[in-house]
Amino acid sequence: MKTIIEPFKIKSVEPIKFTTFEERKKALEVASNNTFLIPAEDVLIDLLTDSGTSAMSSLQWAGIMKGDESYAGARSFFTFENAVKKITGMKHIIPTHQGRAAEKILFSILGGPGKYFPNNTHFDTTRANIEFTGAVAEDYLVEVGSRPEVKADFKGNMDIERLEEFMVKRKRENIPLCMITITNNSGGGQPVSMQNIRDVREICTKYSVPFFIDACRFAENSYFIKKREKGFENKSVLEIAQEIFSYADGVTMSAKKDALANIGGFLALNDDSLAIKCRNLLIVTEGFPTYGGLAGRDLEAVAQGLEEIVDENYLEYRIRSVEYLGDKLTNAGVPIIEPPGGHAIYIDAKRFTPHIPSEQYPGQSIVCELYLQGGIRGVEIGSVMFGKYNIDGKLISPSMELVRLAIPRRVYTQSHIDFVAEVVIEVYNNRHNLKGYEITYEAPILRHFTAKFSKLK
Repeated sequence: MKTIIEPFKIKSVEPIKFTTFEERKKALEVASNNTFLIPAEDVLIDLLTDSGTSAMSSLQWAGIMKGDESYAGARSFFTFENAVKKITGMKHIIPTHQGRAAEKILFSILGGPGKYFPNNTHFDTTRANIEFTGAVAEDYLVEVGSRPEVKADFKGNMDIERLEEFMVKRKRENIPLCMITITNNSGGGQPVSMQNIRDVREICTKYSVPFFIDACRFAENSYFIKKREKGFENKSVLEIAQEIFSYADGVTMSAKKDALANIGGFLALNDDSLAIKCRNLLIVTEGFPTYGGLAGRDLEAVAQGLEEIVDENYLEYRIRSVEYLGDKLTNAGVPIIEPPGGHAIYIDAKRFTPHIPSEQYPGQSIVCELYLQGGIRGVEIGSVMFGKYNIDGKLISPSMELVRLAIPRRVYTQSHIDFVAEVVIEVYNNRHNLKGYEITYEAPILRHFTAKFSKLK
């Protein structure tokens, strides 16, 4: 059996702060039981997100030193542009400071009341940027994708039959674009197959609807295709990614994920007219089209990260390291979404805490307890993040109640992950002691970032 090791050496280290249970209890109280509001120095293992938390390579840091900070036409922009074009093949590359900025520009132009946007599953900022315009975001995940206990190769796929029914029902003039998210973050980091991407492209062509890809984790998705989909085993990850993007009319991406950078993103398009509109709005909101809210040094770091992310030795290690944590948890009986996705382990809060109903936010209960017991910071992906209210004020819960433990890239070692497993298993073994929570304050949009909670008696 092949032994998989980290395909890198550690050149610089950062100390982490150890805290006592009483210190963590106090920090959680001050944060109103919302781990987003806990100072990072009071977190031992930070699995809140894999976005912008990667460790950059020596070549990325070298790129930062040679960044061209010219306002217009900087050399670093063309390095960035070439790196994005090499992978996506898109005509127009528009840099932004992160993925949600690309979404804001795109949906500000195409959204509005009476408009509908389908996706396999919209993530939080995508949904928020659509709904902020008055448009509607609709999800069409395959049925197996909402069944955490069932193992399947491509649980992130879009339901093609329901997508076509949507196209007929909503009519072309009300559908500015169709999007698919790879990997499917809200659905457990599960991959989308190439065949599903082709099928979505075919439906979009049939109804003359532009097809966009949310490409935050395109390399991880490409690696899953190489390993799981027949006919791709002998293709490189880069070749698979290039085929994926060949079916698309546009791309949004947060470079804080699969570009291994701490900040950055882009909007890539083939439509000349739409690109002009997007660049005009970029100038107003982000900056000149050759820097788009980023310093030249960040453009260099993103460009180098896009080169490194398609390294198959790295991706083999990356996917296996997440599987390693998943294996330790499932062997102890901890219910998770199976099989593990590419960037995170998703705990199934419904099965973890069956005694806590959705309206008492079981995922938030687990998140708080993981921090209390081990200083581990995760995030709830369930009724806090995606719950809505009906006209009577009653909570409408999503199909799954999850806790995401997102693994930053090239940051933690195996001993860190072993510790995470120990804490999760300890919390699971004492799960009958967990209590529900209620929300005492919430913002109207993206409430999970700033909400305040009170523990129920």
